[in-house]
Amino acid sequence: MIPTFDMTPKKLKAYRGTNPKPKDFERFWDASLKEMRALDPKMELVPNHTIQAPFAECYDMTWTGVGGSRVHAKLLRPKGAVKPHPALCFFHGYSVSSEDWNDKLGYVASGFTFAAMDCRGQGGSSEDRGGVTGTTLRGHIIRGLDDEPEKLLFRQIFLDAAQMAGLVMAMPDVDEKRVGAFGGSQGGGLTLACAALEPRIRRAAPVYPFLSDYQRAWDLGLAKNAYEELAYYFRRFDPTHEREKEIFTKLGYIDIQHLAPRIKAEVLMATALMDEVCPPSTQFAVFNKIRSKKRMILYPDYQHEYLPGFGDKLYPFMMGI
Repeated sequence: MIPTFDMTPKKLKAYRGTNPKPKDFERFWDASLKEMRALDPKMELVPNHTIQAPFAECYDMTWTGVGGSRVHAKLLRPKGAVKPHPALCFFHGYSVSSEDWNDKLGYVASGFTFAAMDCRGQGGSSEDRGGVTGTTLRGHIIRGLDDEPEKLLFRQIFLDAAQMAGLVMAMPDVDEKRVGAFGGSQGGGLTLACAALEPRIRRAAPVYPFLSDYQRAWDLGLAKNAYEELAYYFRRFDPTHEREKEIFTKLGYIDIQHLAPRIKAEVLMATALMDEVCPPSTQFAVFNKIRSKKRMILYPDYQHEYLPGFGDKLYPFMMGI
């Protein structure tokens, strides 16, 4: 018997999500991509000498994203690379940053360009120019919820992820057909959003992805930890839940389960069945809607934590790009 606090394994494999999908969802994202592609990103690469490695060149990469914010990423590439080679896009967890330069060197030594984005308004160096109506307190899921859906902050961050992938693919020393993406929690959600909005991503490896099936997390009573801003929002701005359907429908614009059918990449996903931060059913909601080649690795006894052995599966998966 596989332990779970959520659904039985049989139900998880059949689950298709709870959070409503807006009727104009596809139009919304098609228009968003059109806006992104019309931008002049004004990309800059500035050498960074924080760490010295004989086989790597390190750069601070910046570009202009939607809304005019300058977005930052760490970019590392093999020194002196001439022939087109593969690349990886990495996305970090909620509220933190692109992490240290050092932990990216293994892939660079293996011949990859490696780009790690700082999400705007979180712990890294990316700008967040703001400009939304309504609350900005306690989290980024609800930022822009009282404005037009185009102002939802995660719309901008999803587009930043796709835009970074496109910029990496356009680099003359990168093989645009051999680019992958990975990350955990928020980074897992952004991995899937990136693969959906930039369909040239070849392989994607999300670990317990965040940003999926918000209403299911709410229904499970798990509006805490990563989803606590939902409880805060209802308590302050809709205490009798008169707008509950409207609110979850608007959140549907930034629900990765609805983007999943756009993914063409091969997907390797890790899910912990005792995860009360990003509940298993919210993860299966997106996984079950992916139509491309996919595989899920289950960790029955684990929560939202380090999953032993997954990194050793991730490396050969990406090396096969």
